[in-house]
Amino acid sequence: MNLTLILGPMKSGKSFDLISRFAHLKYAKIPFGLFNSARNVRDKQIFSRNGGLELEARKVGSLSEIDASKFKIIGIDEVHMFDERDSLAVERFLRQGVDVVASGLDLDYQGRLFGIIERLLELGPKEIRYRQAVCEKCQSTEAVYTQIFKDGQAVLSGLPPVVPEDGSYEYKPLCRRCFVKDIKV
Repeated sequence: MNLTLILGPMKSGKSFDLISRFAHLKYAKIPFGLFNSARNVRDKQIFSRNGGLELEARKVGSLSEIDASKFKIIGIDEVHMFDERDSLAVERFLRQGVDVVASGLDLDYQGRLFGIIERLLELGPKEIRYRQAVCEKCQSTEAVYTQIFKDGQAVLSGLPPVVPEDGSYEYKPLCRRCFVKDIKV
């Protein structure tokens, strides 16, 4: 019924926020499900680097695999890793009366909105929580971008929008002043 989005760059506390919304539900009689993209090769569960908190989540290739009739509330971590067509599944969940809380990056490595984030915003979220991180270059607390680096150099183009964190690249939250954008974009 209600859609909540938790958005922001890497290391901004999005997963921590999501975990805090669901951790207490383990003790309530409210049926909930937590899901993560099968493309997320970094973690087996929803994991927050802010204190090492984690909750079990089921990995799915598509949000359409979820049987929402079993839940009153659904949590989705790393939502940016899903295809934008998966927004149709979220819309279906909402029409079925299920609350949805989704967290993920809002912008790709080029500073553009992920397709699924655009589609979710079109669904009229009840709440959008925007998180900022500490810029890993100047240490300001206003990082809104996630820059991808290869061998110490910012990658400006040539990658798919979703780049799994498998150790091939380094990911850093950066502020507007430190983020490097491809001017050809």
